[in-house]
Amino acid sequence: MVGLRNLIVIGNGMVGHKFLELMVKKEGHHDWNIITFCEESRVAYDRVNLSGFFAGKTAADLSLVEPGFYQENGLKVYIGDKAEIINREQKKVISANGVEIEYDKIVLATGSYPFVPPIKGNDATGTFVYRTIDDLEQISAYAKQCKTGVVVGGGLLGLECANALQNLGLKTHIIEFMPRLMPVQVDDLGGQVLRAKIEELGLTVHTNKVTQEIVNEDGKVTKMVFADGSELETDMIVFSAGIRPRDDLARKSDLTIGERGGIIIDESCQTSDPDIFAIGECALHQNRIYGLVAPGYKMAEVVADRFSKNGNNDNSFTGADMCTKLKLLGVDVASFGDHFGKTSGAKDVTFVDSRQGVYKKLVLSEDGKYLLGGILVGDASDYGTLLQFVQNQITLPPHPEDLLMSPREGKASLATMGVDSLPDTAQICSCNNVSKGDICRAIRDDNLRDVPTLKKCTKAGTGCGGCVPLVTDLLKSELKKAGVAVNNHLCEHFAYSRQELYHLLRFHQIKSFGELLEKFGTGKGCEICKPAVASMLASTWNEHILSTPHVGLQDTNDYYLANIQRDGTYSVVPRVPGGEITPDKLIALGEIATEFGLYTKITGGQRIDLFGARVDQLPHIWKQLVDAGFESGHAYGKALRTVKSCVGSTWCRFGVQDSTSLAIEVELRYRGLRSPHKLKSAVSGCTRECAEAQSKDFGIIATEKGWNLYVCGNGGIKPQHAVLLATDIDKETLIKYLDRFLIFYVRTADRLERTATWFNKLEGGIDYLKQVIIDDSLGIAAELEAQMQSLVNTYQCEWKATIEDPQKLTRFRHFVNSDQSDPSLAYVEERGQKRPATQQEKEIMRSPGILIPVS
Repeated sequence: MVGLRNLIVIGNGMVGHKFLELMVKKEGHHDWNIITFCEESRVAYDRVNLSGFFAGKTAADLSLVEPGFYQENGLKVYIGDKAEIINREQKKVISANGVEIEYDKIVLATGSYPFVPPIKGNDATGTFVYRTIDDLEQISAYAKQCKTGVVVGGGLLGLECANALQNLGLKTHIIEFMPRLMPVQVDDLGGQVLRAKIEELGLTVHTNKVTQEIVNEDGKVTKMVFADGSELETDMIVFSAGIRPRDDLARKSDLTIGERGGIIIDESCQTSDPDIFAIGECALHQNRIYGLVAPGYKMAEVVADRFSKNGNNDNSFTGADMCTKLKLLGVDVASFGDHFGKTSGAKDVTFVDSRQGVYKKLVLSEDGKYLLGGILVGDASDYGTLLQFVQNQITLPPHPEDLLMSPREGKASLATMGVDSLPDTAQICSCNNVSKGDICRAIRDDNLRDVPTLKKCTKAGTGCGGCVPLVTDLLKSELKKAGVAVNNHLCEHFAYSRQELYHLLRFHQIKSFGELLEKFGTGKGCEICKPAVASMLASTWNEHILSTPHVGLQDTNDYYLANIQRDGTYSVVPRVPGGEITPDKLIALGEIATEFGLYTKITGGQRIDLFGARVDQLPHIWKQLVDAGFESGHAYGKALRTVKSCVGSTWCRFGVQDSTSLAIEVELRYRGLRSPHKLKSAVSGCTRECAEAQSKDFGIIATEKGWNLYVCGNGGIKPQHAVLLATDIDKETLIKYLDRFLIFYVRTADRLERTATWFNKLEGGIDYLKQVIIDDSLGIAAELEAQMQSLVNTYQCEWKATIEDPQKLTRFRHFVNSDQSDPSLAYVEERGQKRPATQQEKEIMRSPGILIPVS
């Protein structure tokens, strides 16, 4: 590369790597000899999703570098080597390993380091920081000898870290200096809701806490002492109290540094030396450090444009909205724009549901015409839409509070206003700075037809994912403009929607996939249509799913009548109707779990889950369960899972009806019902609602006069309250309405569509559903009831039917030509039970003479 100019990138984190990716796409990048120093022992990885490491992701999974990236693009990388000196007079960089390279230009992407408060004892054994994969490996190893862990810092990273410690099995505490969690992103009321949600998950939160000393015995952490005199015993402490810019190399090089740290840059990201640029968390722009990845990516883009022939030299970094959308400990948290309402005359509109743990706040302009910012806790599903209102100064609807309401209550949004109202300059994906124009041009120019290809081509939606709904809407809009039919076909093999195909199957009395494909489809079918049709056949004719015509249609869980787990073993969940179980059955479960070495867990649906069963063990486990009086709980299928209950009037002094008996009756009636998605239910014996019936697909609450029936709620990623369908009805009417509702849903919902999503799309909402279910406006009520009764009459336990059929039993082997079990299975002991070994633990096990430590 003689004669080429040297461009040295110091730092190989997310922003440094993004700069390299952008550079190699620019015209004229071959004029540069590009060298990068990577201080860590591995190249760039996804630090935003670092907590995934504790969920089983490996360093390779988190890597951002495509195989062969450096070699194919002629880049030189020094891994595990730190740039120590920048000699600006000789224009030379010297590394810790003695590498000396002359430079023409430098890009500093040194990032930040975790701040450790100056507390006495902060260096004791058992104290860690949460920043790199190496840090996480050390935390994971040390946690095996601990029972309690503390995270110092209640910000974004602090809550991620707390989640990691809890996943490691530690009793976890969060210590925050400020009066609330996430003080930069949420206000006091939002902080209260967030705290309540997190404490529900079993973590303990301490706010307004100033740590005075960390006490240790024999060099190991034992407790923390606070300024208010209180103490907290702990075995481990992880500091996640914020970041500081890594500007030490710049300081040594006499570059201009901010008063509180950070390399000062201008709008072109140039430092005080015209040949040195800085990007990411080490850079200080207008006295501000940006601790998010999106502003760093924008800086990388600005500098890449400066160094390329076809770059936009007018591109500049003028600051960035610190909008964030994250899921912390399973809780949605988002903030955007002027979320604290600092703008003169700003007004607030807030919505609080403390029972569901939802807080939403909109900050409006003084005249109420424009949205300035907002905070979302517990439900951030509208983040992308609301952000567009802010970024593009879209005029608000007459009643801005409608933006906080659920879809069934007439919410105004971009979905109703149309994505066409956005200008081409509208930023759809802030993580990767992708505009509406970029997306639309890609759809048109590259003839794109689906969202996954669009994401791969434009990078939109590959960051936090908050923009994916808008990306989808844009794709549909562009395809419609181009005259491309946006169809609702089940898949390429059936030119019908699921609802249409279900109708055809019933009307023509079709009882096999092959017959349906021959009459109404093409080709051989796929992984989309086969399970979908299998579900339709089961909910119509109720034949055993492992019978010869149907077995090849099932996905892995249905094929083995058990849930596959991360290590390839299966979990077995017997039915426990209403959560009621006899002591003898409890003993039987314990004996079976002991005999087969299974991990046991009580589920949220009042059942006992048995984990770690090999394929060849499943029939033997089922046989013993069936002999003990159990049957399949259908946890593996898109079917009714559980009907949860409280003890009701049988035991509880507040109960007004016998909720347990009704829950058992309802569960036994609808057991095995196959549907477009899983179904969950609950029965509460009074309005205190201990069974949480209003968060279920159908829920029942006792009244003094009878029962109230709620439908179309769900928990999960996007929780939604169920809607009241009928009040004070007797049991006979209740069952009749449920029969109608469930079959109507099974017939009309799309593939893999929960009842809540189905309901949100239902034209006419609850009024229409009442007309169909209660008033029989379609004249099909008797037909719906008859179909359900037919399914009830033909029910069979799928486990029992399988173990009684020798042909079906032949499938339950690891290998077709051998009875041996899978040799790759490995376990470690944790809290007195076995769990699957991580990849790292498996590698240790393979090392001769090394035993995995047992907690």
